[in-house]
Amino acid sequence: MNHYSSESNSEVANKMKCLVILVALVAFSECLVRMPLIKGKTARQTLQEKGLWEEYRKKFPYNPMVKFTQYGTEPMTNDADMSYYGVISIGTPPQSFSVIFDSGSSNLWVPSVYCSSSQACQNHNKFNPQQSSSFQWNGESLSIQYGTGSMTGYLGADTVGVGGVSVANQVFGLSQTEAPFMAHMQADGILGLAFQSIASDNVVPVFNNMVSQGLVSQPMFSVYLSSNSAQGSEVVFGGVDSNHYTGQIAWIPLTSATYWQIKMDSVSINGQTVACSGGCQAIIDTGTSLIVGPTSDISNINSWVGASTDQYGDASVNCQNIQSMPEVTFTLNGNAFTIPATAYVSQSYYGCNTGFGQGGSDQLWILGDVFIRQYYAVFDTQGPYIGLAKSA
Repeated sequence: MNHYSSESNSEVANKMKCLVILVALVAFSECLVRMPLIKGKTARQTLQEKGLWEEYRKKFPYNPMVKFTQYGTEPMTNDADMSYYGVISIGTPPQSFSVIFDSGSSNLWVPSVYCSSSQACQNHNKFNPQQSSSFQWNGESLSIQYGTGSMTGYLGADTVGVGGVSVANQVFGLSQTEAPFMAHMQADGILGLAFQSIASDNVVPVFNNMVSQGLVSQPMFSVYLSSNSAQGSEVVFGGVDSNHYTGQIAWIPLTSATYWQIKMDSVSINGQTVACSGGCQAIIDTGTSLIVGPTSDISNINSWVGASTDQYGDASVNCQNIQSMPEVTFTLNGNAFTIPATAYVSQSYYGCNTGFGQGGSDQLWILGDVFIRQYYAVFDTQGPYIGLAKSA
């Protein structure tokens, strides 16, 4: 009997590819799967150009903590500043979708042809299971809670193409309804990179299947986010790319293998603790654009850097002052990670804002893209550890 009879041809081919590379003892003997990310226009930019931003942010107030408090359901928030996405495929023949690679959630979902009444499904790619010969219904429903509504849909299984490899029998969500704010986002859906323990319906995440199906040589992935250019950002599945960082990687153990959660010792400016006094918990989240913390702490940081905060929590600064504004240092497990003003202030035609967002009364911190642009992030499921090194 054929040893590989229960596996798909693509699965066998991918395993053989890794095996050949490893046996050949190539200098970089890792089977790295590269997923290029595009830095696109944000919902905020699109809405500002249309003159709709003020109306939008009144209707959909930013609530970054929602995704971390909706236990038992797949989470997401209305983040108007998300800009990185990559293209995956689902089905046979493949149907393409742009997705946010989100280390703060665990499920994969995309819009479907069954989503007809939601505006968000009118201007995004929709999966049609009838056009895929490898699709199978799962028989379960899915509900995703947003800060301003929800996404509902169904679960199915199909072949998912990520960075040139094929993940067989991946369970994913097909949307039936979507929250209105999704209509203004460039990405079609979400691909979660957190742990199965927080997955809706206990679905096995994409990366878990990549590991179990032998598509990567190491159970880790890493994320590089470019600061300015549209190109160059990527998720590397199966290891790290030394071209993306300088110096040593600092390894930090997780305090909880749910999200990628670690201990933060303090936040300081000019050697003085300004937030997270006595320690706190922080999540490394590629699916949040800002650095988010308790409202009182964030207000203190914004005050220290000379920002004024409006009623929606946006903190603006004079663009002329960026060069003289202080660095902000985040100390994680004894390691200092410093963010200069050029990195935490975003400039646009409409002015300059800091990248520090208010998270309400919750004591949890989210170190999002503002942080990850400065520090190459390695997500090691085996430790589990987070690795951080200065981005090259």
